[in-house]
Amino acid sequence: MEIKGFIESSLVDWDGKITCVIFLPNCNLRCPFCYNHPLIFHPEEIDSIPFSRIASYLKEKRDWIDGVVVTGGEPLIHSGLQGLIKEIKDLGFLVKIDTNGTNPRSLKEMIDKKLIDYVAVDIKAPLNERYRKVTNSKVDIGDIKRSIDILMNSGIDYEFRTTVVPTLLTVDAMEEIAKQISGAKRYVLQQFLPENAMDEGLRGIKPYNKEEMGKILKVVSKYVRNSSYRGK
Repeated sequence: MEIKGFIESSLVDWDGKITCVIFLPNCNLRCPFCYNHPLIFHPEEIDSIPFSRIASYLKEKRDWIDGVVVTGGEPLIHSGLQGLIKEIKDLGFLVKIDTNGTNPRSLKEMIDKKLIDYVAVDIKAPLNERYRKVTNSKVDIGDIKRSIDILMNSGIDYEFRTTVVPTLLTVDAMEEIAKQISGAKRYVLQQFLPENAMDEGLRGIKPYNKEEMGKILKVVSKYVRNSSYRGK
C-alpha cells in the first residue's frame, strides 16, 4: 500500500512516547477544518515512500523510537493496513492508530488480533444529524457509536478527541459530546488550526483562546474526568 508521508521523530503524536509517524492517503469524510486535505484530494501529487526505507530507519533507531503512529487521511479504509501494521509489529514496535471511527468492524478485528496498542478516535460533533453537516459526508452515526463502544469495552488504551472549531462547535455541543462518551478513559480537546483548513472560508476564523478552551474543558470534565487540552 502507498505511504505518502513519514515523520522520523515526534514527541506530540503519542503522549509520553517518542514515535515515528506514517501518513496514508485518502479519507471517507470531508471535514472542512481538515489540514491534511492534500492527502485526500491530490495524493497522486505526493511522492510515495517505500516501507523498506521506513523499516531500515526503524531498525537503525530501535533504541530511540518507542512506537509508530499510523494516521492519514483515514487508515482504516485501506485493505492493506493490517499487513502494514504486522510488519511494524514484527520489527518490535508499538503501534498507534488515528481514525475517524467509521469502520468499527476493522477496528475490532485489529484489537482482537492484538495488532494495535493505542487508538485515537476523532469525534467530530455530537452524535446526531449534525455529524453529517460537520463532516460534509453521509456518516452512519451507528458506526461511530459502535467504535466508541468497542474501545470503551476493549481493555486497550485509547483516547477520544475533538477539534474545537468555533463556527461548528459551541460549548453546548461540546458538552453533548462529553455526555455521549461519559466515563471514557481519556478525552482531548484539540485547538483548531485555521491556516490550512480545507474550507478556505474557515481560514479567517479565530480559534477559541485559552480562557475559552479552559471553560469548555471544565464543562466536559464533568463527564470524562481525564480530559485535557492540546494546542497553543
